[in-house]
Amino acid sequence: MNDLSNAVVRERNRESCKPIPEIAIFVLLSLFVIGFSVSLFILIVVHNPIFFLSFLLLSALVTSFIAWNRLNWKYKAAIFLFLRSFPDSDLASSRHGQLVKITGLASCGSVPLESSYERAPRCIYSSTLLYEYGGFGLKAKGANTSCFQWSLTYCESFSTDFYVTDRKSGIRAIVKAGPGCKVVPLIVENKLVTTARQCRMLSLHLRKWLQERNLSVEPRLLRLEEGYVQEGSFVTVIGQLIKNNDTMTIIQPQELLSTGCLWKKLLLPVDVDGLVLGVSNMAGNVNPDYRQQVVQ
Repeated sequence: MNDLSNAVVRERNRESCKPIPEIAIFVLLSLFVIGFSVSLFILIVVHNPIFFLSFLLLSALVTSFIAWNRLNWKYKAAIFLFLRSFPDSDLASSRHGQLVKITGLASCGSVPLESSYERAPRCIYSSTLLYEYGGFGLKAKGANTSCFQWSLTYCESFSTDFYVTDRKSGIRAIVKAGPGCKVVPLIVENKLVTTARQCRMLSLHLRKWLQERNLSVEPRLLRLEEGYVQEGSFVTVIGQLIKNNDTMTIIQPQELLSTGCLWKKLLLPVDVDGLVLGVSNMAGNVNPDYRQQVVQ
């Protein structure tokens, strides 16, 4: 079982301007101050507003571009597009050491998981996130919290080794998503619980869940989200293929992957460090004979 909780907490709580380097932000801020000063000087001395208005328009466009990339980086939009655009591989013809994208039905390995809150059995990936809202008179318990926004205060995220059956060749491969593997999950968590400001007592199930983890059961603004991938789900994996006789294994790529510039979406490149795991939208198009073969 691979504990991804610390990685998720670091990713959700840190404030950065990725995928734009911080040094680029400092350079742009310096240019903004200089440009604003010069354009304001021209406006006052020459009484010509054209340069000043042009500078404000350019600044607004650059700021929008940065904000757009920051928002899409937060929701992994570039990685989702990279996953969809990457061509499907065929395990029968793929070479040893090749970067492959395999889509097929997942089945549990020797250590299946169970989701934390809903207790969904036989999962290959599970993530449970607890958010707390901070505001006037609403002090969140987490260490890295801010006023008037939701902050992640508790996280459980795990992955484990599992099998995937290639829908093209029918070959079964083991995916090493267990201990020691960096996993980039593209699994969207569902909102299961959202408490109201007027809430005087949390639900029995939520209080029990909090008590089992030594968390406060005081009534407050909470939001609990959970996402998981169960056995029998149609998944997509991007990783490095290792062939050993008749055994097919997909592991974390040895080098960083890059999504490249997605100019149609105005997105800058994003580095992907780890095994990419997503849920395919082709579940409704699965051949019944293929599904029966996987179960057997």
